[in-house]
Amino acid sequence: MPPSKDIIARTLASSHGERAYKIVEKLTEAGFDTWWVGGCVRDMLQERVPMDIDIATEALPEQVGRLFRRSKEEGGRFGGVRVLLGDDVFEITTFREDDEASDGRHPEAVAFGTRRQDAGRRDFTVNAMYFHPISLEFFDPCGGEADLKERLIRLIGDPAVRIKHDALRILRAVRFRARLSGQYHPETYSALREQADMISVLSGSRLLEETEKMLSGPNSDRAFEDLWELGVLNRYLPELHECKGVPQPADYHKEGDVWDHTMQVLRSFREDDTADTRIAALFHDCGKVRTFSLKERIRFDHHATISADLASKALQRLQCPRRRIEKIDWLVRHHMSMTFLEMPGERKSHWYFHPWFSELLQLFWLDIAGTTPANFDLYDGIIRDYHAFLDAHPRPKKPLISGSEVMEILGIGPGEKVGEILKQLHEAQINGAVTTKKEAKDFLRGRH
Repeated sequence: MPPSKDIIARTLASSHGERAYKIVEKLTEAGFDTWWVGGCVRDMLQERVPMDIDIATEALPEQVGRLFRRSKEEGGRFGGVRVLLGDDVFEITTFREDDEASDGRHPEAVAFGTRRQDAGRRDFTVNAMYFHPISLEFFDPCGGEADLKERLIRLIGDPAVRIKHDALRILRAVRFRARLSGQYHPETYSALREQADMISVLSGSRLLEETEKMLSGPNSDRAFEDLWELGVLNRYLPELHECKGVPQPADYHKEGDVWDHTMQVLRSFREDDTADTRIAALFHDCGKVRTFSLKERIRFDHHATISADLASKALQRLQCPRRRIEKIDWLVRHHMSMTFLEMPGERKSHWYFHPWFSELLQLFWLDIAGTTPANFDLYDGIIRDYHAFLDAHPRPKKPLISGSEVMEILGIGPGEKVGEILKQLHEAQINGAVTTKKEAKDFLRGRH
């Protein structure tokens, strides 16, 4: 049964839906069988206007390119073209069938095929549904609609074979189960457990991308519980896997052990929590595994430092960009630094003007929200002091001297030293010791 008339009308009334309709219209008029496919159809069946609409067609990539002036072939041998219409980008893929020769990372090649063959090579039944916005036809050869009603995550065909074709399907299964508040088909669940080791063939960047999608979507805690239970988490994030069973002081953490606390933090995510804050929240207490001690009570001395070190190493494995690692490391390393109310104004400016401080505040809040009982008194006091400080001390203007000028003035080459000098100069500017470009140059020459 196709999506309801109401959701079809609302989707076509949106600018994104209208443009996606025009793409299908143009390809159809050119004689090519063309449909909306995948997540957008699933969204519509759930009475949601899709934010992204993917399109599948029998037109070959070069034929799509000739029809749309603003288009770019993406890895042409894999049959994908990106089309820009207005300010929207659409992924248009040619119908294809699976290539049996695959190393679990990606297919060796692509064989173009029919729409039915295209459905058969997709991952889950709920992602193999097609909708034609002109004829209003609904094509569901794999039973995706019935599975969606049961919130069932079911790999198409032989689950083990599907995973061997692309091991990323293990993480995608977990993410879709969390997203749909769903359940696994028994054969899919067994295959996920049996093939868990396949994720070792995936690149760090693919693992990171899918992990971030889990953290940005609903029910992040359910996703990570599944990763643990399926035997997947220990294979790519052992730092987190080890957190289960590590006890915490009962008087301060009635929510349970370190893993329970982390899962409660993930359940507390808010819409404005940034991607970096969410990653930092995931790793913020993993160092408790290494710092557990039993003294007058359970203690985790210096766990923030160890957590930051472990997070950085894990993110390096996931091929996270260096600058992001530096930022997430800083957030985790300082998530216990909440003594701002006792600081003199000069020290407060170092923190309150820091470009990452707002995300550190997000991490503070999440850490408290993940604790039972949750006491926000200190956090609320910091927020009041932070805003009062900013009202009384307007943020300094942009840096007076650039990195290239630092190198020219001091006769040094690029490197970490330049960053350290800029940091010192920025703090001097914040504190009012440097207010003009001449004073900034004198500051550099006097100290270096």
